[in-house]
Amino acid sequence: MSRLGGKLVIFQSTLPSVGVGRLRLRGDDARVYGTDKECNLRIPEDQFYKQMAADFTKNQIAVDVYAFGEKYSDIASLGNLSKYTGGQVYHYPYFKADIHREKLTHEITRNLTRDTAWEAVMLVDVAKITTYHGHFMLRSTDLLALPAVDSDKAFAMQLSLEETLLTTQIVYFQVALLCTSSSGERRVKVHTAAAPVVPNLAEMYRQADTGAIISLLCRLAIENSLLNKLDNARQMVQSKIVKSLKEYRSLYAVQHRLAGRMIFPESLKLLPLYAFCLNKSVALRGGFADVSLDERCAAGYNMMILPVKGLLQLLYPCLFRADEIITEAADPKVSLEKLPLTIGSLDSRGLYIYDNGFTFVIWLGRMLPSDIITEALYLDLSTFPDLSKVPSSEQENEVTRKIRPTLEHLRSFDPSRYQLVHVVRQGEQPRESTLLLSKLVEDQVGGISYSDWIHQIHRQSQSP
Repeated sequence: MSRLGGKLVIFQSTLPSVGVGRLRLRGDDARVYGTDKECNLRIPEDQFYKQMAADFTKNQIAVDVYAFGEKYSDIASLGNLSKYTGGQVYHYPYFKADIHREKLTHEITRNLTRDTAWEAVMLVDVAKITTYHGHFMLRSTDLLALPAVDSDKAFAMQLSLEETLLTTQIVYFQVALLCTSSSGERRVKVHTAAAPVVPNLAEMYRQADTGAIISLLCRLAIENSLLNKLDNARQMVQSKIVKSLKEYRSLYAVQHRLAGRMIFPESLKLLPLYAFCLNKSVALRGGFADVSLDERCAAGYNMMILPVKGLLQLLYPCLFRADEIITEAADPKVSLEKLPLTIGSLDSRGLYIYDNGFTFVIWLGRMLPSDIITEALYLDLSTFPDLSKVPSSEQENEVTRKIRPTLEHLRSFDPSRYQLVHVVRQGEQPRESTLLLSKLVEDQVGGISYSDWIHQIHRQSQSP
């Protein structure tokens, strides 16, 4: 491949334990968590895979890793092959062919058929860039080497202003991508964006972009977790929210200090919520007992490349009530209403769909009529109690014809991924807690509740 370049797809189901690049079992010692050595578990054990990635990049080879292992396979090390070659890590924990078949088929097909630019280098022409974040190899201070790049991935960067006073009313950002198309044509693609220069900080806050801020903050937090304890990364996120609150509050010191309320501009009203969800994400939450090491590392690799829209949905997923669509023949395109991610949104008489962009969870209320369950999922709970093994059925009836278009409608928003369906019934433990209750981020499950966190943020923002 060194003479041709292209893409290398690795299918890995076990820990590489022999030969060159062999890895050892690590990460099973709970005593390491909470110490300065904790971060070493989330980075490669040695430089072998990073050096291999550098060699791949030199020869214009991108690497995608598909990991299927039920046991530890050191995604922290293997993922470096994707991280530095513009590739992607796909993780299928506890893989079972009959359950994951459609998801794997869709994602491999998408990977191999989407429009891809090859042998690419990207240059950002703007004020001095201080840091870049994403999957690439930094060839020089302002040039990113990308053996392959596609529209399913995003990059973030921080810039610094070298001029103390901007004299123009508009500044321009330009990104140039020199690449080869799949048909062999060498092309230059240029994207230019204009942004207004505002006269004061208050106006800047009013025009701030929550999605862009969270996208950058997420990448900074994940990179921080590779150098420090998880708690330090979470504290970093919280401290940046507090700092921004204090700064905005200082602009209106007189009226807001007397009111004693937490003040944020309308443009950033959801920023604290997304920051809170970031701290509760798979990549950052808890410790040893909360998330397996491979799942945490895979989540980190994916969050580093997610576009803004996909990242926001992953942090604060959608929760819909769907039994009304089935019983009232409603149109899912107009009748799906997003609900807050709290247990108070769940009615024991309803059927709900949870969608984080990667997974569907269908939650069946305890008092949901059995005929809806039987027809919607084509199973009888009295004879098939284990919902983790619900078979996929090709049989059609009035109800399945209504719920399937709903799922397909939700999948259509982002063709880059395919949500795997999990079915769980109210009171079915521990699956209910694992699949849904622990992901209702506004509740206190798995840590502090959102309301308590907001009060904590408020107190810190009031301090001098």
